[in-house]
Amino acid sequence: MAFFFRNKQSKFEIVKTAKDLLIRLRQPPQLAKTEDELCKLLSQMKVTLQGTHVYIEVDTTPEAVSALVNDMIKEDFIHILTCNIHLLRFEARKDSQTILSYALRFRPPGSTNEESPALAHVLDDRPETAIHLCRGYERKDSAMPCGAVLREILKNEHIAALVLYDESQGEDEPAIRVDDIQFEAPQSGNGVFWQFFDWINNAAFEASTDAFSTFRTLLTTHKPLVAHYLHVNFVMFFSKYNSLLIESMSYVTKRQSIKLLGEILLDRTNYVVMTHYVELPEHLKLTMKLLKDERKMVQYEGFHVFKVFVANPNKSEAVTRILTQNRDRLLRFLPSFLDDRQDDDQFLDEKSFLIRQIELLPAPATVATT
Repeated sequence: MAFFFRNKQSKFEIVKTAKDLLIRLRQPPQLAKTEDELCKLLSQMKVTLQGTHVYIEVDTTPEAVSALVNDMIKEDFIHILTCNIHLLRFEARKDSQTILSYALRFRPPGSTNEESPALAHVLDDRPETAIHLCRGYERKDSAMPCGAVLREILKNEHIAALVLYDESQGEDEPAIRVDDIQFEAPQSGNGVFWQFFDWINNAAFEASTDAFSTFRTLLTTHKPLVAHYLHVNFVMFFSKYNSLLIESMSYVTKRQSIKLLGEILLDRTNYVVMTHYVELPEHLKLTMKLLKDERKMVQYEGFHVFKVFVANPNKSEAVTRILTQNRDRLLRFLPSFLDDRQDDDQFLDEKSFLIRQIELLPAPATVATT
């Protein structure tokens, strides 16, 4: 239905006009007319990219989409839209999310490049775009659309590296380039990645949940990259993770964080990180507290972390001492632990295995006399 665009601007003038309107929207007063015009243009751009408009098929071609995306790159529109998405109305924010997602993954027909043109532009010329998508969590109106786009582009390992290693401060400071990353250098804790702990812990429920989803994607998608990052930044990462997430007052955050910790520790890629984590007595004490939490799902997720300490054949002296001192208490506690999970055969097998391992520990009195 080519008539959809009749009497409207050329598709290839839309980007520049929308860019100008976005810049104008930043400057008070914010006029309703400006917002109206911008909403219409964003809707047109979305239709060109998607090829649909309210259940109506619209004539569009890969060539038209490619030309529109190239125009977005030329005008730096992807970055400008990312920085200003919080100023838009609800429907325009939804349209912007669609525009950014489509543009960043669109490959022209026959392209053999690893990255889409728009994503290559972000990596080579505008890494700030990825960082600003993260900072979308600073505002409730931009958290959800920015988070959805960010998780899409985090499928690319270079984008994940940018988010992990960037330490730029503020909107106007250039972000790090992939070629400038020093993978062996410990982080300062001031970069955008470290702000996820605050966004997860302090944001409103929906934004917090979305931020955790992105955080989880970042930590589980590119495993060798993250394993090295956690090894280099072990102390700072787990200090924040334990104090801000595992001990969070939010039930959802606490439960999700314990579950993610168990996944990280049990992944073979993180073997070095796991062995370091389970040799520290303060981590064991924290985990044992989770077993006695009043909420059963916290207990259950805590169990999957606790089992890593017990099953470790090379326990540190400090961890062995704590387990031995608590041997009898654990042997009284574990048989009835979560005894309502009688249909969970894997859990029952793992619990039986842990009980046998704890039975093999020397009695506390024996340790005291040696």
